[in-house]
Amino acid sequence: MKKVTVVGDGAWGTALAILLHSKGEHVTIWGNFPDYVAQQREKRENYKFLPGIEIPPDIDYTAEPAEAAGGAELLVCAVPTQFVRGVFEKFAAHYPKGVPVVSVTKGIERNTLKRCTELLSELLDGVPVAVLSGPSHAEEVARGVPTAVVVASKDTGLARELQDTFMAPTLRVYTQDDVVGVELGGALKNVIALAAGMCDGLGYGDNTKSALLARGLVEISRLGVAAGAKRLTFTGLSGIGDLITTSFSPHGRNRAVGEKIGQGTSLREVLESTEKVAEGVWTTISSRDLAGKLGVPVPITEEVHQVLFEGKDPRQAVVDLMTRGKKQEIEDLQ
Repeated sequence: MKKVTVVGDGAWGTALAILLHSKGEHVTIWGNFPDYVAQQREKRENYKFLPGIEIPPDIDYTAEPAEAAGGAELLVCAVPTQFVRGVFEKFAAHYPKGVPVVSVTKGIERNTLKRCTELLSELLDGVPVAVLSGPSHAEEVARGVPTAVVVASKDTGLARELQDTFMAPTLRVYTQDDVVGVELGGALKNVIALAAGMCDGLGYGDNTKSALLARGLVEISRLGVAAGAKRLTFTGLSGIGDLITTSFSPHGRNRAVGEKIGQGTSLREVLESTEKVAEGVWTTISSRDLAGKLGVPVPITEEVHQVLFEGKDPRQAVVDLMTRGKKQEIEDLQ
């Protein structure tokens, strides 16, 4: 039995806590809001973010960083990207040095343009870090639907250890060492998923969405390689696998946000209507800034940014993408 603390009581953190508990681990969930933590502890249900799923009675809850970190042998970072810095600044004073942290967060911090493992390395002294990502809706993992993900770390031994920790009859875990690629695949696909949702909201069909995903993967790969990732990573679970799931599933938050915008709802109204975080909204800003910094063309991301933050009509965004200058496909894949 290993003492594991899941930092973040959203849907994904809760689903992973349930999975780890099913493997016999001693699991604690940390949440930032004491009242809601107390309600989950009492009701044994995360009714805001993972309704209908029973939480085992021996999964512990706390809102205290010292209690959450104390004695932990593994920390799971399941906090939305834009809150990672604030949360782990609280944990820094209580962090047991040398304890691994695996990020299951999919985004890029605004302003700094740092990935989650970079943030964790900055905030926690000497932390061994890894990332776990892939096509993995929390609702399905919590119900035991067969799922496959990948865990990446520069430390091969840590990746294998985490593979053993998370692998279960309903969760197959692969390993690799391309941390940059796995993180960026999980983050950047959310921007394309927003565009996919807009296509749904506009009433377009399979042709449109398939073209969008194919070209979106080119865009993700191009930016990822410029940032130091391996191109092949984006053909795997954390690339095309996650992109397909997020862009088609009714569970996909980013797709759902895009769909409402395609139907004419403003971004402000969409965000005010839910407590769930759609990481792609803020990743659109970060990825556009990262692309500008690296000198990489990202036409889909540019159009999504204009629709979200500059008031552009999504129909016009589609027209502008369709009427861009002519390209030779294979050269454009380079």
